[in-house]
Amino acid sequence: MPKNWLVESILVTIFCCLPFGIVGIINAAQVSSRYAAGQYEEAERSSREAGKWTKIGFWIGLAVIALYILLVVVIGVGAGINAFASE
Repeated sequence: MPKNWLVESILVTIFCCLPFGIVGIINAAQVSSRYAAGQYEEAERSSREAGKWTKIGFWIGLAVIALYILLVVVIGVGAGINAFASE
């Protein structure tokens, strides 16, 4: 049976990127049912799609978190410089 990516998709949905994680969950849920129905090619395709959307969601979520941290640091440094300059 192909990898179903369900656990990874759920984690990406919770921690990284909701829309892409949901698409990953939908595709991951189809892997087992299609494999059990004997649709091996469709199960493999669903596995590839689940993996693709899970990975996309992970990297986009990671990029957004990194940009947020960078923004907080830049704003914090800017506020510190303004406070120092006004003294």
